[in-house]
Amino acid sequence: MTITEYVATLGDNPYFGAGAGLFGIGAVTAIARKGWQGALILFRRHYMMTLEVPCRDKSYHWLLEWITAKGAKKTQHLSVQTTFQQHDSGRIKTNYDFIPSTGTHFFNYKGNWIRVERVREQHTLDIHAGIPWESVTLTAFGRNKALFYGILEEARHIALEKQEGQTIVYTAVGPEWRQFGHPRKRRPITSVVLDEGVSERIVSDVKEFINNSEWYSQRGVPYRRGYLLYGPPGCGKSSFITALAGELEYGICVLNLSDRSLSDDRLGHLLCTTPENCIVLLEDIDAAFVSRSESKQTATAFEGLNRVTLSGLLNCLDGVISAEARILFMTTNYLERLDSALIRPGRVDLKEFVGHCSHSQLVKMYKNFFDPLDDENANLFAEAVLKFNKVVSPAQIQGYFMLHKSETPSQIVENVPKIWEENR
Repeated sequence: MTITEYVATLGDNPYFGAGAGLFGIGAVTAIARKGWQGALILFRRHYMMTLEVPCRDKSYHWLLEWITAKGAKKTQHLSVQTTFQQHDSGRIKTNYDFIPSTGTHFFNYKGNWIRVERVREQHTLDIHAGIPWESVTLTAFGRNKALFYGILEEARHIALEKQEGQTIVYTAVGPEWRQFGHPRKRRPITSVVLDEGVSERIVSDVKEFINNSEWYSQRGVPYRRGYLLYGPPGCGKSSFITALAGELEYGICVLNLSDRSLSDDRLGHLLCTTPENCIVLLEDIDAAFVSRSESKQTATAFEGLNRVTLSGLLNCLDGVISAEARILFMTTNYLERLDSALIRPGRVDLKEFVGHCSHSQLVKMYKNFFDPLDDENANLFAEAVLKFNKVVSPAQIQGYFMLHKSETPSQIVENVPKIWEENR
């Protein structure tokens, strides 16, 4: 009997006609569906990989850019990401990058089909960024997790290539660090002229610290380094730190201790979560705290304005909660105002005075701006400046050069008295 004849005879069967047959078919169908679902779950569990990347993760935007560049070029469902690129001339160019929108996308990567699902939760917000919570989930066949690791590494390299030759500045927003403005073109270390040996000592010490982490580990010494640059304003302290970051290919995390929203707990969290390969910069540290010996003799009208306490800062710099692998720079115009506990060894390992221009500085600055081979006029200029006034800052000299950059060398030397007239 064929299957067709057998099915035809079921209509004459009284039990089947009474509903038992339909119940049996339904039961078999349900069992088959459960079996298929169970088999699918087992297949996904053992023969498929899933990687979820939430929007709070640092690699989230790297991954979106990578997906756009490598895999999802043919997708028709896109979102726009507007970026700005600053050229050497200072002109800002606007770029529109298309990235996969919310939904499901498929692409092939090195012979592996990958399913990309971008999900946006409309009712859940990222409280720090103020935008809907998002995540990207990658699904691929196989059990080799190196596939996802390779994707993330490739995405990271693509992102770093865009920042090559630039210095990124971060500021604290809430409990996290965010990029401030556009990435800046790296400033050559030779463009900041300090007194003889100062720049060389700092650069050598920082590079020695970076290259000898194992030395610190073997001796149980905390792997962190603190520097203090002190001296009159306009002498190049902040400019040198910016150039040093470019020399090391590091970023800069600028922390404002006078921020009213900054507390001891948040300060500790920020110092422990700085981006990789970054210099932490505390500028004008004397403006944030008064020496404890001086505070007893001064009025207390302004006490309590800052939520960050000196003891909290000291614990963050060299306490139980202090971070490892950290390079920290502090600057001040008034060394005598700083508490001795703040600048003791362990918190500040190297102090360097950055003062007014010396003869050698003036010579180097002249050569940087004009002719690097013009030793005669460079020396005449330096002698004329120091003869007229021995106290002059690099900022004054730079301002003078900028105003007179089109003049002849003899005019540059003759017009030296204008340095102080123009600054007034």
